[in-house]
Amino acid sequence: MKVKSLFLGDVRFQFKYGFYFIYLFFSILYIGLLFALPRMWREKAAVIMIFTDPSAMGLYFMGSMVLFEKSERVLNSIAVSPVKPWEYVISKLFSIGLISSVVSLAIGIPAGIVINPFFFIFGVFLCSCLFSAVGLMIACKITTLNQFILATIPAEILINVPALIWLFWYKKSWLLVHPGVCIMTLCSGEGAPLPALLVLFFWAVLFTVLACGTVKKMLRSVGGVKL
Repeated sequence: MKVKSLFLGDVRFQFKYGFYFIYLFFSILYIGLLFALPRMWREKAAVIMIFTDPSAMGLYFMGSMVLFEKSERVLNSIAVSPVKPWEYVISKLFSIGLISSVVSLAIGIPAGIVINPFFFIFGVFLCSCLFSAVGLMIACKITTLNQFILATIPAEILINVPALIWLFWYKKSWLLVHPGVCIMTLCSGEGAPLPALLVLFFWAVLFTVLACGTVKKMLRSVGGVKL
């Protein structure tokens, strides 16, 4: 029940502060760009858009949400409430993962890359959860937006570069251990989707657990003192 209430609160927050409008704007923009491109380029362009926008954007939206909660001292209330760290994390990840999945379908269907809806939707959802968990871990440790942007650069490089190398050039099976390559596999329909989904699930769960630990430490130290 607490997770449900937190989830609905996060959805209202995202709607109030224009997250849905931003997603809608970029969805329309990307769909328009897809149809402006030659047909032979659309598939890879759509995969890149889905990977870098609906999924990766969760990282920055997560940072924005946590920084807002810090500035408004929302975390002080959560720290003394019965809410557990894992409930806080799951609510955040699911609220962003849901809209990421919907927007990815809106881009993927017109581009014709949604071959298997199950693997596609769950792949995008898990990828969004992974990015959001990374963003949450970073946001817990910083206090300003500039610090957050700088801190995310190494994470973006580690996640994006191997995936783009796989998509355009070096398609070796061992790269499937990389979460970015997994989502590229699931969105493009190339390679083995089930192993990719399982590997992505492992990474998403691992970083969710790590995020829970980071949030627990953050809630214990809100206000500058140890609780």
